[in-house]
Formats: sequence, C-alpha cells, structure tokens
Amino acid sequence: MKTLDRALEDYLATRRALGFKLQRAGRLLPEFIRYVADSGSTTITTAAAVAWATQPQGVHPAWWTARLSMVRGFAKYVQTLNPRTQVPSLELLSHRRPRTAPYVYTGADIDALLLAAESLRRPLMAATYRTLIGLLSVTGLRVGEAIKLDEHDIDRRRAVLVIRTSKFRKTREVPVHRSTAQALSRYVRERDRLAPRRRQPSFFVSSAGTRLHYQNVHETFLRLVFAAGLADRRPRRPRIHDLRHTFAIQTVVAWHREGNGVEAKMPLLSTYLGHVGPATTYWYLSAVPELLGAATARLERALKVRS
Repeated sequence: MKTLDRALEDYLATRRALGFKLQRAGRLLPEFIRYVADSGSTTITTAAAVAWATQPQGVHPAWWTARLSMVRGFAKYVQTLNPRTQVPSLELLSHRRPRTAPYVYTGADIDALLLAAESLRRPLMAATYRTLIGLLSVTGLRVGEAIKLDEHDIDRRRAVLVIRTSKFRKTREVPVHRSTAQALSRYVRERDRLAPRRRQPSFFVSSAGTRLHYQNVHETFLRLVFAAGLADRRPRRPRIHDLRHTFAIQTVVAWHREGNGVEAKMPLLSTYLGHVGPATTYWYLSAVPELLGAATARLERALKVRS
C-alpha cells in the first residue's frame, strides 16, 4: 500500500494533468500528512481532518471549510487505495465566506483610469498601463492572460489575440474590435521607440524592458484608482479584476436590450472569457441595477407580445 506522501504526489500529479493548478493544496496537504503522522496514524480519519482544518485561530470559519475541502478531495483519492480511509463530510464545517460584490465600472470610470495612467512618470509605463487597462476593459481578459501575451500572440491584421495555456491549460482565440487592434498597434510603435532593446518577447513591457510582474500590476493599478478619484466608491474599492466582471455584465446587458436570445448566447460568452462552461460565467453576472433593469424590460416586452 502506498504511503500518504507517495499518494499525495500521485494525487497532485493526476489533478494537475487535468488542468487544476492546486497551488494552495500543494502547500497545505503536506502539512496535513505531517499532522496525521505526528498523531501516530498512517490513515486519514475524519477526526484528524477536522482537527487539522480548524487549527488556524482568528480566521473566518470559511477558511476551515476550505482546508477541510482540500483534505476531502485527497481522502477520496486515497480511499480507492486504502478502504480504511475516512472521507470527511463538508457538512461538518459548512461555513461560507460572503461573496465580495464586484465594482461595476462606468465609462467615466474607465476614462478616469486611462487619464490617470497618462500621468505616470515614465512614458513607457504610461503607455503600457493605458493600453493594458484599455485592453482589459474591452475584452474581459484575466490580468495574468494579458501580461503573458507575447508579440506573436497578437495578430493585429486579423484583430485576434491568442491566449495560450491559460486557466485549466486551455488555449483560445479572442477576436477584438478593429479599434482595439489599432490601439495595440499604436502601443507597439510607442513601445519600440521607448524600449528598442527589450529583454523578453512579451507584448507589454515594464520600464526595464521585461515582462510585467503580476504583483506590480496590482500595486500600480491601486495607485491609479486613487489618482482617478475612485478609491471611495461603493460597494467597494474597485479592483482590476472587476474590469472582467464589468465586461461580462455589460455584454449581457447589451444582449437584453437588443432583445436577442441571451440564454443561447451564454456559451459564446463563456468561450470568449475562457470559462469551462456557462455556469462559471453566471457567477460573474451579479445582480446589478443595469442587468436587472435590462432583464425586467425584456420580460415586460415579452409579456406584452403574449397578451
């Protein structure tokens, strides 16, 4: 019979081969195995799983649920190798963290962010963040997808972006409007003038001529939020990921207003956003006034036709 350490290696390798990153599980599950070993056991039990999951103090109970869920997934795999393995029920720790409401940007908000980007001290940095924010707002790309773009991933003639090996290791083509392709071409000309000797083939580059760093992008965006006067907005301070939420919401609002078959088009939006299916896309469609209003108006039109 495999040891828990070996079983964990195989479990992580199998899940990652299916496209799951499991970065958090890869860090925490070895700790759980050590906890089981320190207790003098070689078998996963419900008692050990719950005790380990609830170790952190001063945290939201939803974190305990998340830790138990990681153990549960691993335990289900180990149970196929060792029937004595107990799989803990999530009902034992069924806490949920309240979902953070996204901020839905207006056109004026986007304009304010772009203007703030123009004021960045270094010309290359200003051009990069102006173009990056613009691209995120009109495509709904994930931040990581945008900064991973290389020069050959952007076909400006066909107005198509190739998003390679993104979440769940999927690759997809993202068509963009001609005006977006033109904006990308303007950035290329400005970028090549300001940084003629780039150190990496990345499309978006930092002031050092390298690929943008994920954490630095978030920090710079936060500065732009304050500079644009958006830091005190409700229901929360805008995040860069909210550009993705906004794109999804505005797309569906436009479909409702046009009277098109929204349900039939949802798979198209899911594919465009790189989701595994419409169920994930619906998560982005928070009940915002614009979306509720458009849906209500569409329903009222349908009822008038039937009557």
